[in-house]
Amino acid sequence: QVHLVESGGGLVQPGGSLRLSCAASGSIFRINAMGWYRQAPGKERELVARITSITNYADSVKGRFTISRDNAKNTVYLQMNSLTPEDTAVYYCNGNIRSSYYSVSIDYWGQGTQVTVSS
Repeated sequence: QVHLVESGGGLVQPGGSLRLSCAASGSIFRINAMGWYRQAPGKERELVARITSITNYADSVKGRFTISRDNAKNTVYLQMNSLTPEDTAVYYCNGNIRSSYYSVSIDYWGQGTQVTVSS
């Protein structure tokens, strides 16, 4: 079993910054990719950023958000700068993880962390 635990959400003023963290634990053989998704009220969940050997970003966050990964800690980070009210959402960590040599890779999700950008 694999668990993803997010931290770092909260309330921030427009123009401010937050750093989200997501630590993967449990039975981990290989992490293929990790990423961040978000879901605002009344909207579908969308990809924010993803990291494998390369990084991918949603157009709406390019130049403002940076995803990074600490392989030794099985942890992914999302540095969010120049936040706007449109960034308000629940942010979910995702990991495409193979738990053993004999298993297939599965997508795991964290419980979500609320980010609210408001003055």
